[in-house]
Amino acid sequence: MLFLDSPPRYLFFTGKGGVGKTSLACATAIRLSEAGHKVLLVSTDPASNVAQVFEQPIGNQVTAIAAVSNLAALEIDPEAAAQAYRDRIVGPVRGVLPDNVVRGIEEQLSGACTTEIAAFDEFTGLLIDGELTRDFDHIVFDTAPTGHTIRLLQLPGAWSSFLDNSDTGASCLGPLSGLEKQRTQYRAAVDALSDPALTRLVLVARAQASTLCEVARTHDELAAIGLKRQYLVINGILPASGAQSDALARAIAGREQAALDAIPAALRALPTDTVPLMPFNLVGLAALKALLDPTATGPAPIAASSAKHPPLPNLSTLVDDLAQDGHGLVMLMGKGGVGKTTLAAAVAVELARRGFPVHLTTSDPAAHLAETLAGELEHLTVSRIDPHAETERYRNHVLETKGKDLDTQGRALLEEDLRSPCTEEIAVFQAFSRIIREAGRKFVVMDTAPTGHTLLLLDATGAYHREIARNMDKSGVQHYSTPMMQLQDPKQTKVLIVTLAETTPVLEAASLQADLRRAGIEPWAWVINNSLSASATTSPLLARRAVQEWPQIEAVREHHARRVALVPIQAEEPIGVERLTALAEGKA
Repeated sequence: MLFLDSPPRYLFFTGKGGVGKTSLACATAIRLSEAGHKVLLVSTDPASNVAQVFEQPIGNQVTAIAAVSNLAALEIDPEAAAQAYRDRIVGPVRGVLPDNVVRGIEEQLSGACTTEIAAFDEFTGLLIDGELTRDFDHIVFDTAPTGHTIRLLQLPGAWSSFLDNSDTGASCLGPLSGLEKQRTQYRAAVDALSDPALTRLVLVARAQASTLCEVARTHDELAAIGLKRQYLVINGILPASGAQSDALARAIAGREQAALDAIPAALRALPTDTVPLMPFNLVGLAALKALLDPTATGPAPIAASSAKHPPLPNLSTLVDDLAQDGHGLVMLMGKGGVGKTTLAAAVAVELARRGFPVHLTTSDPAAHLAETLAGELEHLTVSRIDPHAETERYRNHVLETKGKDLDTQGRALLEEDLRSPCTEEIAVFQAFSRIIREAGRKFVVMDTAPTGHTLLLLDATGAYHREIARNMDKSGVQHYSTPMMQLQDPKQTKVLIVTLAETTPVLEAASLQADLRRAGIEPWAWVINNSLSASATTSPLLARRAVQEWPQIEAVREHHARRVALVPIQAEEPIGVERLTALAEGKA
């Protein structure tokens, strides 16, 4: 494997959700550890599944992996990091400053912005020679899906620039946080990320046209901020030898080969490795070792069950139930790579075909709704929450309103505060709130960003709700509405959790459901996407994977979901209204 040749200290695995970043990062960490190197595996994904892959608890402390010598792992927990960050800032002034001042500081640090900055602060700490990382030869980063990761990797430069140009010391880093320490740490992080002798970026993709185009954009964006030492791994390729006797396998293999033949020019020059599709789920040591070692046998196959499985509804059946309300917000949530964008488009098409006005939108920076629809349909409009455009809109609005009566010095201070990278989080939240208000008179179908990023957006929604509720209670107002109240109302909002019939995606979907319930949001249905067991494949490799799906399908039906739909894997890419309709109707 080219990406493993003479590996530097830091290896980053990034790419679109569901392409296998975690599996490859874990397999790489095992490979380096077994070669005698001390390795720290770090997940920066707020919805990390490293613990499930290794089948042991990990959490936000460096934890030895029991089955692998020389290997330890760490999952950066945004909430734990945020609490530790608050304690560092607020702790020294408790009992020194008046209580109302301390409460004001705590309130300033209560939102999603602080959660992101705290996790980012931990991330940059791993890129400098600190006590935590000193004893490790390699640090392998399993990152969040592309859009979130690009923001994370851009933040060292963004915050370094912001601090260099800040004269007040008042920012969402915290008014008492010691800006010189932050400036030094962020500059060191920028230097480490841009040094090819220290850092190697591994772009992970699947042999799919849309995924490869997104990876090409990622390559350009990261190269622009100095991460130019990049490698490409195309994962999960169906071997041609197993695709000749089965129509579905032939269609998948042909689709993959066409995508590889048309690979974007920006990627052709990169050192490239390919990894074949495995006939088993990538959970446990035997499976991880087999991923990068063709001589390893992998885990034993699961025996096929003789039990008859009752049929599950298709997606169109769920839409029949959704349509009864006549309007409302439909949010599709889940881990990256489970097909939220495609299913959101299919739900929107089905509702529009029934004659309802529908606004299809996305909060995912890496989503491609227009490409998925590949055309227009009566009653259907499409939009995208563009973080850059929304940030510019928000800045202009604040300057035109709050800034219009300020003197020169006051306006300069306001402009400086609006240059903070946290401004983007506020702007995206406002756009999100604006769009969901439309659901009172039409259907709004939202394709959300991968789980971790969406939970941060919901955290911002919750913080806004608490602030409004506090102010309304003080003023004596009895009736008011916030976006969080709309999300919590099952008459106004239906959440569809999207997953795959595999061990780790189902566990992650269950974890997402628990997080939503803690926020007072009850998921309405689950959708199991890309199911091989719902197809009639005779390919030995695909059939072996299909057998492994049923325990997970039964777990969803019996333990997790009130309603569930099963969507078969498609022989052709589900692009365009006609194919999206076939997908919704359960046709393979």
